[in-house]
Amino acid sequence: MVRRVRTLEEKKTLAVRVGANFYIYLLLFLMYVPVLALVIFSFTGSVNFGTWSGFSFELYATLFQDEEIMRALGNTVILALLSSFCSVVLGTLGAVGVHEWKRRSKAVAESLTQIPVVTPEIVLALSLVIMFVFLGNYVYAGFGLSFWTLLIGHICLSLPFVYLSVKPKLLQMDPALYEAALDLGSTPRKALYQVTLPAILPGILSGFLLALTLSLDDFIVTSFTRGSGLLSGAQMIETISTLVQARIKKGPLPPQMRALTTLIFLFVLLVVIVVTILMTKKRKKSHHHIDRRNA
Repeated sequence: MVRRVRTLEEKKTLAVRVGANFYIYLLLFLMYVPVLALVIFSFTGSVNFGTWSGFSFELYATLFQDEEIMRALGNTVILALLSSFCSVVLGTLGAVGVHEWKRRSKAVAESLTQIPVVTPEIVLALSLVIMFVFLGNYVYAGFGLSFWTLLIGHICLSLPFVYLSVKPKLLQMDPALYEAALDLGSTPRKALYQVTLPAILPGILSGFLLALTLSLDDFIVTSFTRGSGLLSGAQMIETISTLVQARIKKGPLPPQMRALTTLIFLFVLLVVIVVTILMTKKRKKSHHHIDRRNA
């Protein structure tokens, strides 16, 4: 009887495990099959997506000859790197500072940082535009929408996500390490650079990648806060998202976009793989040191 009950429980556990695995693989299939189809059809010169006209690098060749797409790509990359760097610096410093606050003040600050995460992006974009218009009308007459307003918009978009990526690593860090560094004669700044930042580096890298992704594919904040500047010169700044939207208004999406999105996907995939390998090596190295110390 006991054996039969165990068999029924094992069957239920196996059924739950199979169902969970099927659900996960189904989600992965639905997520990555469209991307795989995009990659495959980027190696054919057919204008219509889904029509195979033979293997060819024609789309990649014509992609780098399209000045408008290359200009938009340059604007997107420059904006993403600058906004991600600023967000990582501000978010990391903010997380470290809030971590040292008292419990009540820390709870208030963490609640405030979570509000932008759950707030719709259209609300953020409209509030930024209203603030910029107010500054231009009542504070500084020469202030208007430009690259700087666009950069501020992307920083406001990604900053809370960087903070939430760094905060768990601060909670996992042993506070005695920082205090020990101070007791051994390190200044607070030196202890921050040599103890705290290396300990929370995985969270910083995760925050940077997240901020980079948010900036690369953003459309709402970009369309509301952009002005002239960057590679566009005196014209309105075009990023990949705004250029795609403008091209769709005029007609079908250019086939060169399939090649461009494939390159972006492969680049992001490569960065994620490299970061994962580095973090895994660092984790193994730290575990090896701990084992040697215990031995």
